[in-house]
Amino acid sequence: MSARKEMPGRMLRLLSLLQSRREWSGHELADRLGVTERTVRRDVERLRSLDYPVTGTTGTAGGYRLGSGTHLPPLQLDDDEAIAVALGLVGAAGGGVSGMAESSMSALAKLEQVLPARLRPQLAAVGSAAEAIPRPGVPQVDPDVLAVLARCCRNHEIVAFDYHGRQRGTTRRRVEPHQLLTLSWRWYLLAFDPERDDWRIFRVDRIAAVTPVLHRFTPRVLDGPSYLLESFVSAQYEHTIQLTVDVPASEVTATFEGVVRGIVEPLSPSSCKVRFSADTPALLLTQVAAIAHLGTFTVDQATPETAALITEAGERLTNAFAGLR
Repeated sequence: MSARKEMPGRMLRLLSLLQSRREWSGHELADRLGVTERTVRRDVERLRSLDYPVTGTTGTAGGYRLGSGTHLPPLQLDDDEAIAVALGLVGAAGGGVSGMAESSMSALAKLEQVLPARLRPQLAAVGSAAEAIPRPGVPQVDPDVLAVLARCCRNHEIVAFDYHGRQRGTTRRRVEPHQLLTLSWRWYLLAFDPERDDWRIFRVDRIAAVTPVLHRFTPRVLDGPSYLLESFVSAQYEHTIQLTVDVPASEVTATFEGVVRGIVEPLSPSSCKVRFSADTPALLLTQVAAIAHLGTFTVDQATPETAALITEAGERLTNAFAGLR
């Protein structure tokens, strides 16, 4: 009888947890599995008896870790999980990671070979019918850099790298990586910088020479996605514009897309103020056009370059459509 057939469902879940993270404490595993720590120890011993290389350490910082080995159970996915993986691979081909198109399709072909026969037609259909179109102009991320950062986030390891900033040039940074986030086809690293004693956001396409320091740290608690969006809202860039809009604040907020997100201040149930800031006036033009679609507004303040570009664009649009009125 195969080793896998001798394993109850709880042990398969335990093995899956050990594969998903570098190290787990006995308490964490017991909590995830809904059993006692004593039961976890027995299940770990059972895995070892089946030649799964589970190592353990004692003490307050101790835990369990799945070592390197080839005797892992076959890939088990349900229908929804298989389709989710397939769509994720197709989507990765159009993302901001260099060289992913060929690698994603190769992985999809290999995945099809190891799945149960009943799932293969669905996977083949997704692979042949779906295609992600890359967005032009999106900075490409080195997949090796992304992989190292992801590993350090998972393992809570301090990482050092060169960062090419917008204003300070290239600097060497040493941080506690917290989470990788993607927004509008761009990848960001959220990390705590001990030298500055504060959280920092780094664009991954500006990161190079990544080196794990091999020192562990205690992870801090932070809502990464919310922090990233709030950082974009509060950031001060070279070009700004402020509008008073005769539309409820909730409707204005619903138009925000990408990394340019305005600060909205309700004035009444039917009006609000909104302020945008961005690297280029062209990015602000897109947001102002979306506001104009909602209703009337007045411009309270704008940097000269922003005012000039939007005025010129407005005149061109007026002239272009004049004959169609």
